[in-house]
Amino acid sequence: MLISEYLAGRSQISVSTGVSRPSYEQGEHVQGSGEQAANFAEELKSKLGSKEVEFSSHAIKRLESRQIDVIGNDKLERLNKGVELAAEKGSEESLILVDSTAFIVSVKNNTVITTVSAEDLKGNVFTNIDSAVIV
Repeated sequence: MLISEYLAGRSQISVSTGVSRPSYEQGEHVQGSGEQAANFAEELKSKLGSKEVEFSSHAIKRLESRQIDVIGNDKLERLNKGVELAAEKGSEESLILVDSTAFIVSVKNNTVITTVSAEDLKGNVFTNIDSAVIV
């Protein structure tokens, strides 16, 4: 699966409470049992709380051209953890190393700007970053 296909599918988040409800107009009050509302809130919170890093179009091109796989392993999960760690320290632009792959990330926008594979790392100088995270 190409990263672009994965990202396209990821934007189609479906939240279901298991109960079908009719559609309502904006501003119309909807009543439901407290348990159903709590279940929906928990599911929505879990979907929103696990906000994953986005990839710029440039980063997607680099992933594909350099044949970097972030889907078939735990790289994406570790990348998200690295972004979280950088954000906790107040970073804005960070170099995140996951194994031997480098990701330049705009932490404040939660977006990967570019990626560099292990073969292309030597001789590179990374500028305009304020932190480096190794995960």
